Amino acid sequence: MSTSYVVVTVLAAAMVGFSAASVFLRAKWVVEPLADYGVPRSWWPWLGAAKAAGAVGLLVGLVAPVVGVLAGVGLALYFTGAVVTVLRARSYAHIPFPLLYAAPVVGSLALFAS
Repeated sequence: MSTSYVVVTVLAAAMVGFSAASVFLRAKWVVEPLADYGVPRSWWPWLGAAKAAGAVGLLVGLVAPVVGVLAGVGLALYFTGAVVTVLRARSYAHIPFPLLYAAPVVGSLALFAS
């Protein structure tokens, strides 16, 4: 296990965990766009829980690699869905935000595979 893999994985987990906490705490800068995109309020806790589980899964993956890979793939799919949601809402200026959170997750997967 390389140092770069560990650093990128911990960074990815921290970023995704922060994103999950922002949903749980209903940070205005997170929930207003969700409402604008048409994401039902009833989904918000589930979306936060999915991100939180993914963040924990990335960290667990440092000792149980299959868990980390599954968490990484799940988060990559999650953020792909987020990009699709932003595109469907025609909020093109917001596309970089889910990509920003997805980048270290994909980087972690790539470093694991190398």
